[in-house]
Amino acid sequence: MNRTQFRTLFKTTVPVVLPVIHVIDNEQVEANARIAIGEGCPGIFLINHDFSYPQFLPIIRYIREKFPDLWLGVNFLGVTGKDAFPVLSDLQCDGVNLNAYWADDARINERFTQDEQCEADEISRVRAGSGWEGLYFGGTAFKKQREVLTENYHLAAELACHHMDVVTTSGVATGQAAEISKIETFRKACGDTAIALASGVTPENAIFFESLVDAFLVATGININEDFYNIDTRRLERLVNTLT
Repeated sequence: MNRTQFRTLFKTTVPVVLPVIHVIDNEQVEANARIAIGEGCPGIFLINHDFSYPQFLPIIRYIREKFPDLWLGVNFLGVTGKDAFPVLSDLQCDGVNLNAYWADDARINERFTQDEQCEADEISRVRAGSGWEGLYFGGTAFKKQREVLTENYHLAAELACHHMDVVTTSGVATGQAAEISKIETFRKACGDTAIALASGVTPENAIFFESLVDAFLVATGININEDFYNIDTRRLERLVNTLT
């Protein structure tokens, strides 16, 4: 997906802020979703850090029922699209439509050529066969996954453009900002393909990445201090205002 298409989808000329909610239960997710909506965020991502994805599915169903028109994405922690897309398709068949899937690892391997991206190609085949209609945010040179050497960032990002809608990368760890040079390399490699940045974004540093990316997937940078699960309304407001 190119940058213009992505930004048109969200009716924005600046990177879209998509709060990431680390899920506990229905009530906690609903409360944080309402904060995100109240601060003008057009969508959210949900992620299951504390339990397996089958336990996550009833919460997803609940939130979709509560917010039928909200742009809603999910991340099944540690699950690639190969296993996720059939589940998302089943949800879609049940009327639970999700707008995006974010995988921390899109299985891009910069040590091989484009024609040798066997795992990423298999994910693409599964996605196409599933009939699921959402966007795919694919983790590339992403935190806590196989290390990608700095000198290979350009190739990894270039390869990723062929396998996902939004190339998604991060800093080295949760809450740690990416090096600007890394995101500059991704931007050059990806050309006009949409890019999302998914760690370490704060109201203070977002402006440095604004011209380089199209979406901020943000949790720690907008959460209450030392609270992994709940959004600080004032911090989210500051981030959104920084970009408008």
